[in-house]
Amino acid sequence: MKKFIFLFSLFFISNAMAGDDCLDYKLNPDVTISVPVWTKSVVQPLQKMDVLHGNVVATLVDEFEITADITSIEDGFCVALKNVDTTIGYSDFLVQIDISHRKNTCSYNAILQHEDEHIRAYLSLIEDNKDLFKKSIKNAADSIRPIFVKNEQDIDFAIDKLNAELQNHPDVILLKQQIRADEEIRNKHVDLNDTGETLKKCFD
Repeated sequence: MKKFIFLFSLFFISNAMAGDDCLDYKLNPDVTISVPVWTKSVVQPLQKMDVLHGNVVATLVDEFEITADITSIEDGFCVALKNVDTTIGYSDFLVQIDISHRKNTCSYNAILQHEDEHIRAYLSLIEDNKDLFKKSIKNAADSIRPIFVKNEQDIDFAIDKLNAELQNHPDVILLKQQIRADEEIRNKHVDLNDTGETLKKCFD
């Protein structure tokens, strides 16, 4: 058993040393940010809702497509992060309005108008923070070291590992948390600024 542990340790040290050799091939990754095309659907669920308010379900997309640079060295390959193409934003908004408000009536349109304000808040969140997104993802990408693999068939595994390291980097995790926090703040702001007068006029 001790012999196995010793051999495993030698193997680990050997790979670690090879990984250090790959530092010479570390790149300064390019990062691009794009926003998905979004759609809006309006439905009226059969289940009872709050008749004075609607609801918006926003689908957030955060996808990372990476490109790696492969360098052949004496005893294997160095796999380095080269480009990160990020798609971040909202792809779909599902607006829900209580079924008691018939379509195209005054109250239906008033609630839809309010929910559209929420959608604008979501979209402005993405637009206002593009520079922050790029900075956070760039910081994460810059910190990722190349991965050494002995065999060509392990290159795809190394690329997947680079992608996982990127998405699990503290800067990227914090970015996603900040988006969720900003969503809550902006949605509360929309609700606080709505006096309800538009809807009230429908019942005068």
